[in-house]
Formats: sequence, C-alpha cells, structure tokens
Amino acid sequence: MKRKLISAIGVAAMMVSIAACGGDDGDEGGKAGADGYAGQTLTVWVMDGSSPDQWQKDVAAAFEKKTKAKVKFEVQQWNGIQQKLTTALSEENPPDVFEIGNTQTPAYAKAGGLADLADLKTEIGADWTESLNNSSVFEGKQYAAPWYFANRVVLYNKSVWAEAGIKDTPKTRDEFYEDLKTIGEKTDAEPIYLPGQNWYHFVGLTIGEGAELVKKEGDKYVSNLADPKVAAAMETYKKFQSLSKAPKDKDEATPQQGEVFGKGNVGAFIGMGWEAGIAIEANKKIEKEIGYFTIPGATADKPEGVFLGGSNLAVAAGSKKQELAKEFLRIALSDKYEGQLAKENGVIPNKESLQSNLKGNVVAEAAAPAAAGGGTTPLIAEWAAVENAPNPIKTYMTAVLNGKSPAEAAAQVEEEFNKRLSQQQ
Repeated sequence: MKRKLISAIGVAAMMVSIAACGGDDGDEGGKAGADGYAGQTLTVWVMDGSSPDQWQKDVAAAFEKKTKAKVKFEVQQWNGIQQKLTTALSEENPPDVFEIGNTQTPAYAKAGGLADLADLKTEIGADWTESLNNSSVFEGKQYAAPWYFANRVVLYNKSVWAEAGIKDTPKTRDEFYEDLKTIGEKTDAEPIYLPGQNWYHFVGLTIGEGAELVKKEGDKYVSNLADPKVAAAMETYKKFQSLSKAPKDKDEATPQQGEVFGKGNVGAFIGMGWEAGIAIEANKKIEKEIGYFTIPGATADKPEGVFLGGSNLAVAAGSKKQELAKEFLRIALSDKYEGQLAKENGVIPNKESLQSNLKGNVVAEAAAPAAAGGGTTPLIAEWAAVENAPNPIKTYMTAVLNGKSPAEAAAQVEEEFNKRLSQQQ
C-alpha cells in the first residue's frame, strides 16, 4: 500500500499528517462468516485515564460475545501522541480504532487518515448531541464518533459566599457579576480569580455570542477577531476580570489557579472540575468549602457558552478490519457502555438522554447543562498552528485588558494570526 507523509502543524507542536489510501489490500474484517470474526483481534488505542479497567473488560466481553473476535486495548500517553499516532497511521498495520482529541480530528481527517463513518452515524448516531458531534464532521463527512467531553464550571468557596450574605447561586450573568461585587464589598476575599489569559473561557464567551474566531476569504481562512460579537465576548471577560487581582498577562496555569483558590481567600474561579483537586492538595481544609455551579449565561434559560474539550473515536483509513472496527463502535458507543463510562469517569456522554448517569456527581451535574450550547475552537485543519506559543489570542486579550479597544487589539495581532492560518498543512 502506498502512502504519503505530509508535513502539518499539530495542536501544540509540529506533527506529521497522513494522506492514507485504503482498500487496495482488501478488508479482512469486512464480512463475518459462520463463526463471526473468530480468530481476529482488533487493536484499540485509548488514552491514559480515558476508560476505566472495568469498562474495558465489559466492552471486550460484549464484543467477543457478539463477534467471536478479541479486542486488544493499548493505553497511550498524551505526551507525544500526535507524532506516535501519525507514524502508526502511515504504517501497514495501524491501530484499527483509536481515541483522538476532538480539536485534533479535522487535521487527521484532512490528511486522509480517518475512515468515513457516515453509515455508523445513520445507524446509531441520530441522537448524538449536535455540539458534541460537530468535531467528528469535516467538510460535511462523518470521520469519527463523539465519545466523551468536559467543560468549565464555576468553583466557589461556600464560606466566602455565606459571609457575603449570598444564599443562592446565580442564574444569569448579571446576577453572577452582582454576587461577585457583593463579595468584594462585604468580605476581604478576592471576588474571582480570573487571569487575563484564560483563553478557553474566552472561547466559551465567543461561542455564547454566536461568534467565530476565523472567517473565510476566498479559499483561505483569516482572523475574525475584529467581529463585533468577538468584541462583545471580550468586553464581558474584561468586566469580570476587573474584579480580580490576577495578572492580566498570565493564564490559569501560571500560577495554577487551583492553588490560589486553595488559600481560602478567593470567592470563585472558572475552571475544570479536576482543578478542585489542586486546591485541596494545596489546602485540605478547603475541600468541604468547595461548591460548583454552571457558568450563568445572559438569560436564566441558557447557560454561558463553554469550550468543549474531549475525545472522539475514529477508525483508521488504513485498517484492514474496518467492519469489525464498526462492530466495536456499535458496542462501545451503545447507551449501556456510553452510560457506564459517563458514570464511572464523570464525563459528559454523547447524548443528552444519558446525562442521568451523572446524578450524584456534583461537578458533572454543574457541567452538563452547558454542553448542548458549547463548542470548540474552529474545526479546521489550519487552526492547529494558532495555539502555538505565543498564542495571538492571549496577546489580544491582554491588550484589551491593558486598555486597547477590541478593534485595536485585533489589528495588533491580525498579521501573526493570518500568518499562522496560512501555514502549509
């Protein structure tokens, strides 16, 4: 089988993409005989921490019972996975099924490394949540299947809010802002810790405004930071950031915002649920004080827009067992096992109807309402280079917070933004 390696930019570093041609070697898993797929083994790559051992055992047992074939799970590390996956997909025997980051999916689809799963979408994906499935679609074709997701919530200090006399969590953006102002007026606590470059939260705000970070001019993508809707999102960010003492030129990991919150003198911060663990590690006494709620939107009936991070499952275009791979996906993505994964890992499942599996998980219950209205960074292969340091969107945010108008800040980074979008894929 002839394949060609193409240079492309990865999400965080240089990666190599694949232009894979499939089908000329036949499909060993294409047809099930009288004994199903007996004697065959399907290789599935999953990332470290993505799927609990019991989930793997249960899915493997169901898969073997249905197909008479075995599944071999191979756990991969996130560090270096793009290069490793790219190399594997260019070889004669790639993993048949693999987990892939949702924002990475378009680049691999464009490179030809992913099999078309349109038939699977029709069969089992009619009720996949649209916002979660969007990253599995590239140029109108279904190249992956949505698996699990997570998004940001508000983590707050119950004692600080009680000291300020606040009895209920806010339901609208304005109520949230007023509650934080009250904390600043009635307590010695910093109302919210919001560093100037928490750009994934900013992306969520743009999603809430219905804005796009890029637009197409002719046959190429260019910056859309000058859009008034993007400016409106940044003004919202600036309004809340004005209540924070956090640096305007640092992100949420510099320092770790969980550690700052853990000191006990911050009313709230916007982050992932797991960041509570960072706070607790810094100060075990804070554990009983931590509460969670959905980031409030402009109106009570619609949560704030959020960035949806997560993973899809894909089938290698070069796999010789594509039909068997689809049998695996039918099982792994079934309500039974998708629901089990959501319950055991506390992640957002690919269907709203399965969110009942999150009951009792306070973080997941706070995150789930925003999922349907969430989104991602632009789902184009050209986007990958934009996130490399120094991220021009972070530069834009700091410029606005330091006094430039959104239009001036957009103009300041436009050349670099467009340069990155035009890099050869």
